[in-house]
Amino acid sequence: MDSKEEEFYQAILIVASLVGIILLYFIITAVSYHRKSLRMHKDKIQAEIDTLENERRRIASDLHDELGPLLSAVKLQINNIETAGEEDQQLVIKSSQHIDSIIHKLREISNNLMPNTLLRKGLKTAIIELADTYKKASKLEVRFSCEQEIRLDQNKEINLYRIVQEVLHNTIKHSGANLLLISLRKEENRILLATSDNGKGFDYFSKSKELKGLGLRNLQSRTEVMGGELTCSSQPGKGVTYIFDIPV
Repeated sequence: MDSKEEEFYQAILIVASLVGIILLYFIITAVSYHRKSLRMHKDKIQAEIDTLENERRRIASDLHDELGPLLSAVKLQINNIETAGEEDQQLVIKSSQHIDSIIHKLREISNNLMPNTLLRKGLKTAIIELADTYKKASKLEVRFSCEQEIRLDQNKEINLYRIVQEVLHNTIKHSGANLLLISLRKEENRILLATSDNGKGFDYFSKSKELKGLGLRNLQSRTEVMGGELTCSSQPGKGVTYIFDIPV
């Protein structure tokens, strides 16, 4: 090989190296930008969830700490009213009963906004209470299984609780099912939450893209912010199965 050929091949190698370096730079930049974009998207979802949960805590606290005692004081004052006859006495009794119903309803709303059981006793007990509440309020039979005592950081427990709450709500409102199975278990460093109903089912992919599919987007957002994966299996007439795979 003469000197001209050697110089030509060296020039090709230099050009190829420069092209390779430029391509590598663009690939690294694109991957970095993609990761940064995902991180920012996840941070945005987390901020929205945090804002929502903080507002729920505030409203729950106001209902429990302010309206509850106020209504109790009103009930006490009504019961101390001197009545002139049987008709007035019955009116006082009915008014007192109405106030009791309002206080009970306020406690239910406050507990739905931020369940004390979740904060005090953990996710498993909170889901058991939630399932019992929905069973009493509807014709849906809910069977919950969890053989382990699972404790996670508070954010994950709240997100998983909200996921179960959303699935219960959607099942009662949309599915026409009379049975919902919920299972929660821990496998090594992952939490697996699975739900399955015997309702009419739906087209998950088209429904999740609709503007009305806010419930599904809530499930997706809460799963995503925990770094997990959501799998849905559903066909019209064959019920819905969700699997939430969450890293611990």
